[in-house]
Amino acid sequence: MYVGSLECDVLLGDVRSLKQKRSMVRPLLAELRRFEVAAAEAGHLDLHRRALIGVSCVAADTVHVRALLERCERLVAARPELELLSARTRLFGPDDD
Repeated sequence: MYVGSLECDVLLGDVRSLKQKRSMVRPLLAELRRFEVAAAEAGHLDLHRRALIGVSCVAADTVHVRALLERCERLVAARPELELLSARTRLFGPDDD
């Protein structure tokens, strides 16, 4: 079993309140979940224009995990209302402690 995680640090467009931020982040999370991954806002919770989006998945092989996380990263990067500042992928397998 392999577990993969993706952290996307994003800069949101013209956002002036946490309510506006939620209205941009929620649809993104829903779209990511269509890939059957776990997705959540995992950081920068008190900042209006920044969000840290966390994605994780589990699969039997590394190829599937990497492909799935790459699709998620491309989806985030393709959103015109935000800018992907950085993305970090990690993979954990049976040999990791």
